[in-house]
Parts: sequence; structure tokens; C-alpha cells
Amino acid sequence: MTSSSKKNTMTKKKLIHSISQEKSIHPNDVRHVIQAFLDKMTNCLSDGDRLEFRDFGVFEVVERKQKIGRNPKKADVPIVIPKRNAVKFTPGKKMRKLIESFDD
Repeated sequence: MTSSSKKNTMTKKKLIHSISQEKSIHPNDVRHVIQAFLDKMTNCLSDGDRLEFRDFGVFEVVERKQKIGRNPKKADVPIVIPKRNAVKFTPGKKMRKLIESFDD
């Protein structure tokens, strides 16, 4: 990709509008379903559950270990970054193939 090309961002609002148009469903109905889906995902992940969507990917909570970081302005002063939980996404086969074949 060249540095001058700009990537598009799909916002929740744009996603709702797009699905609403493609499926001829009222935007409010799409909004409610998408928000319920996102809320359920957030709740499952916060409970430590793993979410698996075939061909799409897997979301799971992983523990990031404590590490030593550096402030670029004061490189001689180490900063301890504490361990923390983070969400990890691993793409499924179908998504991985589509992304790998993506050529801009």
C-alpha cells in the first residue's frame, strides 16, 4: 500500500445503514440486533469465555505478561508495564485467505 492511500473506516452507523439497505430491514431493528450482539460478546469476554465464529475467527481473553518499557525521551529510565488482560482475535481460514489475497 502506498502512503498516500487512505483506508475507509466502517463505523457502526455505516454498518447499520448498509445492512438496512441490503436486507430491506428498518435501521432501528438492525441497530438493536447489532447492539445486542456487541453487548453479548462483551459480556461473554468479560466472563472469560471464548467466542468462536466458524470461517470468521476466534475472540478470546489472554493475559499480557508484565514487561519493561522505555520512555523514548528518557531511555535510561525503565518503566514497568503491569500484566493485564486483553482481547485477542485470531482470524478464521476464510477471512485469512481473503485478507492475504487482498491487494491494493
